[in-house]
Amino acid sequence: MIRHLGAVLGAATLVGALAAAPAGAAPAVPSADPTASAAVDPSAGLPAGQRAALRRDLGLTDEQLRVRSVVEAAAPSTERRLRAELGVAYGGSWIAGDGRALVVGVTTAADATRVRRTGAQPQVVRRSLAELDRARATLDRAAGRAGPAVHSWYVDPASNSVVIQAADTASAQAFAQATGTADAARPVAAAQPYRPVYDIRGGDQYVINNNTLCSVGFAVAGGFVTAGHCGGAGSTTSGSGVAQGTFRGSSFPGNDYAWVQTNSSWVATPTVNTYNGGTTAVAGSAEAAVGSAVCRSGRTTGWRCGTITARDVTVNYSGSLVYGLVASSACAQPGDSGGAFISGNQAQGVTSGAGGDCNSGGTTVYQPVNEILGAYGLSLTTTGGGGAGQLVGYAGKCIDVPNSHGVDGQYLQLWTCNGTNAQRWTFAGDGTVRALGLCMDVAWGSTANGAVVQLARCSGNPAQQFVLSGAGDLVNPQANKCVDVQGANSADGARLVIWECTGGANQKWRRG
Repeated sequence: MIRHLGAVLGAATLVGALAAAPAGAAPAVPSADPTASAAVDPSAGLPAGQRAALRRDLGLTDEQLRVRSVVEAAAPSTERRLRAELGVAYGGSWIAGDGRALVVGVTTAADATRVRRTGAQPQVVRRSLAELDRARATLDRAAGRAGPAVHSWYVDPASNSVVIQAADTASAQAFAQATGTADAARPVAAAQPYRPVYDIRGGDQYVINNNTLCSVGFAVAGGFVTAGHCGGAGSTTSGSGVAQGTFRGSSFPGNDYAWVQTNSSWVATPTVNTYNGGTTAVAGSAEAAVGSAVCRSGRTTGWRCGTITARDVTVNYSGSLVYGLVASSACAQPGDSGGAFISGNQAQGVTSGAGGDCNSGGTTVYQPVNEILGAYGLSLTTTGGGGAGQLVGYAGKCIDVPNSHGVDGQYLQLWTCNGTNAQRWTFAGDGTVRALGLCMDVAWGSTANGAVVQLARCSGNPAQQFVLSGAGDLVNPQANKCVDVQGANSADGARLVIWECTGGANQKWRRG
């Protein structure tokens, strides 16, 4: 008998065919000139990927990376030594912006010589680190007076202040004045608050309506896919003990698939949990042949493998028929429902039901993932993303960045296709659509008709998630609205906005 595998929290009960299960050595001090230590290169031991990322994100040459690595390797021991020797005169330490020296703050010029002897660079400051720590502790004790506009505060030795980040400088100043720390505070405006960030990863547990346990299938732009019997449209989900998302589509019986739209605290990743301390990558969704090896991931039984034994299987779940499933010899148990099936690095489907169990041998059936993606117009999150190309739409014209001006907040427009980088868009594996190093974005995260479509620094938030459906709609799932040529204006320079999806020609796009 094949049975569904969602697990119900709490006492062991049976709900229909849904079985219940409980939830369940100091480095050497550098010379004053790190370039003199040509034979020393701590960066040489870094993984190639990390070296490449440092060069890319910090704009470093190989020599600059080597020099910075020498300084950083020696900094911790030098810092500990000077903190002890300087006592109350110690003003904190930091790596200089060019990476060529450890800078140490001192409150008296007389202590500068002691710093230079270690190879570090002294800087006379007004306040000691102890004074700054006391100001920060005062803010901690008064945290209840911060208000939602104040995002964070911390000691910044380089500016010899306590930085208060808030939505605007006035809110930061008000908090500092109310706590008596204004003299030491440096207000900084920060548009976006910090938020917890969690990975969407195939095979991980999630909870439906605080009651039923299921497993994530695969990450897609704006959320994840899973089994339809896990929850109906509108059901809420949580993961890692925090709010996660809402079922936006669900089909069962007939099919057994669903998709969950997650909130901005969750980031789609092209990975599946292998339950051995690692993950496996998802590169695409090419269907594997019958007889191919396949593995599945789920919160109850972890990582289990077998082979594909049959396609187009019709399953009778106690009178509820589901068509077009795929059978495998991998086992599963309650709670594994919705979890990922993968062959090599290709996504195959989401777990639907099982016959037997993992103790006495068992089999499973899964819902093919490509059917789910097609049904809801979803974009699978993959390692490869997509190649760069034009997005062609209304009047045969392209989505364009005006004058190739790739800056945060630049509106997007319709323009005659010309093959320039201003019209080369990449569908990245995280659900974003990118050009000129920035992401397509709905201004201010708005969901209203007429909200401007623009470029913005890539953050992965829901305003930067777009799905190009099989019908040619370029949809922002957060707003559930389409990228639209405003006013159906076919002239060069027509602005792009989001609007209710109407199926009109001014909302249709294709990759060119």
